[in-house]
Amino acid sequence: MIIMPGYYVKKLSAERLKRVYAIAPPRVQGYFNSEVEFVCNKIKRGDIVLDLGCGYGRIIPDLTHIAQTVIGIDNSLESLQYGRDMLSHIANCHLLCMNAVELSFRDGIFDLTVCIQNGISAFHVNQGELIRESIRVTKPGGIVLFSTYAEKFWPDRLEWFERQSKEGLLGEIDYEKTGNGNIICKDGFTATTVSPAQFGKLMDGFDVDWRLEEVDESSLFCEIVKHR
Repeated sequence: MIIMPGYYVKKLSAERLKRVYAIAPPRVQGYFNSEVEFVCNKIKRGDIVLDLGCGYGRIIPDLTHIAQTVIGIDNSLESLQYGRDMLSHIANCHLLCMNAVELSFRDGIFDLTVCIQNGISAFHVNQGELIRESIRVTKPGGIVLFSTYAEKFWPDRLEWFERQSKEGLLGEIDYEKTGNGNIICKDGFTATTVSPAQFGKLMDGFDVDWRLEEVDESSLFCEIVKHR
């Protein structure tokens, strides 16, 4: 297993990552809630759920109310330890250090695999391999969910990232390079998105059913159903 160091490991983990969500404006808070609600509506009682890029386990308490077991993986040991302390009272969740494109799970064990809040771009890994590995560990008939930002959400998203930059959580935003769904900071941080056309290219060749759904005019979800 290879743990790839990155921005969320070196600069934006644990309490700093939690602060990112705490300072979000109300419209962005609504986006968080809409994503979690969408995911929870896909969970059935008794499901085993995998949360990719769980950080400190921000969404896990909501998932554990329905699922039998939730496993969160991340490559930031600092975030995972912070999350373990925060979630120590929840018995049906486990946080593990793991690379999302080299998961240490056998084939077909999760009913639902989730990668939300633009993790498909934020991980900075090969997106096709990320999708392939997510499908591999999901049961036949199970669901894989990826989300990215909806195009309409750009002004609210930019405002949120500006707040992060002003607080020193991110570097100074490079406005000459920022735009068209991409946020670029002068310290090397980048936040891109996946367009509907790009999702179409990524899904080409996978033996699955899939569809795109915009949620709350803030998220674009790619829902993948693995063939039985």
